[in-house]
Amino acid sequence: MAFLRTVSTRRLLALIAACAAVAVGGTAIAVAASSGGPVPKPEPLAQALHGALTAPAITGISARISFTNHLIESSDLGQQSSPILTGASGRLWLSSNHQLLRLELQGDNGDAQVVLDGHSFWVYDPSSNTVYRGGLPAETAKHSPEAIPSIAQIQADITRLSKHIDISGAVPGDVAGQPTYSVQVSPLHDGGLLGSAQVAWDAVRGVPLQFAVYAQGDSTPVLELTATDISYGTIKASDFAVSPPAGAKVVNVTVPSGTAANAKRAHGKLARAKRHVASVTGAAAVAGRVHFALVDPATLVGLPRRSVRLLDWSGSPAALVAYGQNLGGIAVIEQSAPTGATTSGTHSSGHQELQLPTVSIHGVTGDELDTALGTMIRFTRAGVAYTVLGLVPPVAAEAAARGL
Repeated sequence: MAFLRTVSTRRLLALIAACAAVAVGGTAIAVAASSGGPVPKPEPLAQALHGALTAPAITGISARISFTNHLIESSDLGQQSSPILTGASGRLWLSSNHQLLRLELQGDNGDAQVVLDGHSFWVYDPSSNTVYRGGLPAETAKHSPEAIPSIAQIQADITRLSKHIDISGAVPGDVAGQPTYSVQVSPLHDGGLLGSAQVAWDAVRGVPLQFAVYAQGDSTPVLELTATDISYGTIKASDFAVSPPAGAKVVNVTVPSGTAANAKRAHGKLARAKRHVASVTGAAAVAGRVHFALVDPATLVGLPRRSVRLLDWSGSPAALVAYGQNLGGIAVIEQSAPTGATTSGTHSSGHQELQLPTVSIHGVTGDELDTALGTMIRFTRAGVAYTVLGLVPPVAAEAAARGL
């Protein structure tokens, strides 16, 4: 199969739009870096995307990768932490039918592993010596591949998206010694701390080779996953034959499963329940459904209240109150707190600890997660748990929490 052939153009362009959903105005802040490999000839973006969709089939992938993660300050991670949080180099293997996947990130205190076999998965976190296991949901039906759109159809979709986001052209470059095209996107409206996002793909085979997210005003990526060396061809079964370390703590993760018919019925029931909850909007209607006094001021840190919506939070009613527009807004989630629930500044994960700063909200101690792309504050008051989050700096999130 061609790597991108099974993805519809609208889904592919929606992915580009999603990149913009984590980006803020301005033009592209970086171009594809050169690693000294071959560079393809310049092409319009629509033509480059069409080439990716019609790329020839591949029989497997083996790659060396580099993962960058600057979301959280190293001082908040403790003396030891997982390579998932600090970034690391590693390897990736993918079978030709996409049923087998292995990702390995190498750290000083052990290697993180992600393994899928088409029916189940497991993830090993060396920071806590814990393996998370689960089954993958059953497929409900086999779908025929969507027809590959023409270059003109792709261009029409790009033109529509350009009314809402800034999309660069296809920038020729090379990644991991392969010729690539890259595109950067950024929204045309306020996006808070988020700057832009970039994706680069193999110009010949259509395989994504790099993805990066940038903070506002920073040319160094906050998050980046890039191939540093890649080979195409059949992958040996032994490359997927790995097991978690002996003695690791096991946590079973439950996901929907069962026969196709049962999965279809469960999906329909869940969809109907979600539609019912989603239909409850407005402050008065939501206040009548939750089990606590709803706090929803008309404005918060100068941002007007945009919406109030009922949520189903693991079977319990909760409220989502949104303030402001676009990605520069702030969201508040309110839910009944478990009996005796408190907040603290330390979150333990086995022998590792993530030291979160604490913040005082009118005498109540809350947790604050401050990242390069946004802030989350959680505190409990009078039996209600409040979560304030946005792509905003800590000072704005703290002011919003104190305004509740």
